[in-house]
Amino acid sequence: MSSPLIASSAHLAGGSAPDLSEVEFGLMIASHAFDRWTVRCMAAAGLPDLTPTDVMVFHHVYHRQRPKKLADICFTLNVEDTHIVSYALKKLDRLGVVTGERSSKEVFYSVTPEGAAILKRYGEIREQCLTAGLDAPGGGGLEFSRQLAHTLRALSGLYDQAARAATSL
Repeated sequence: MSSPLIASSAHLAGGSAPDLSEVEFGLMIASHAFDRWTVRCMAAAGLPDLTPTDVMVFHHVYHRQRPKKLADICFTLNVEDTHIVSYALKKLDRLGVVTGERSSKEVFYSVTPEGAAILKRYGEIREQCLTAGLDAPGGGGLEFSRQLAHTLRALSGLYDQAARAATSL
């Protein structure tokens, strides 16, 4: 006997893909848990009052320690509304952790030394509080993490395609 579905929307679980409702419920609660984690970890690292988007943008600007353009940040993070990322960048700039430097018509953003120190602390807290759980019994381990990352990227493509299709209806 199979176990009952755990879904947030029973009206969607009765269609041709009932398991998808369970996946969507898992995505919703995981997304909120991840957002809560990133904000609280960043606060513990010394930078409170950021939104999940601010944290995501901050990490990406520091990625590989290369300056990045607004359009590239939006593209990589799959954010359609550039105003959301632009607002985050301005907020991070006001806090002194990100700086923008104009080069002809483009502005390239990079993390300041103060920002790098906060991100280093974030990494230490992440190691202490989160990654240790991956090696614990039932934590899944590295192979599980890689498979999950692959599945989430595939789901992202599926939902992006479905969003484009829904736009044309």
